[in-house]
Amino acid sequence: MFILPNIKSAKKRVLIAEKKSIRNKIYISSLKTAIKKAMDENNSNRNESINIALRLLDKSVSKGILHKNTAARKKSVLIAASK
Repeated sequence: MFILPNIKSAKKRVLIAEKKSIRNKIYISSLKTAIKKAMDENNSNRNESINIALRLLDKSVSKGILHKNTAARKKSVLIAASK
């Protein structure tokens, strides 16, 4: 358990930050899973998996979960692996 601050707005910020970190962890976990599926060479519908991973990367940038350069680097690796 963490210690809450005394000021009301600071208490609210702590609770909001905790909710956001939980949501970001869930989103990053699903993103990693999608990337692993796209990189799997035994995957029968690999192109579809790559498209899903690329879509999730773009979405994570728009939501502020990943930096745009990080997403661009991951997309580049995915596209290079598809060739």
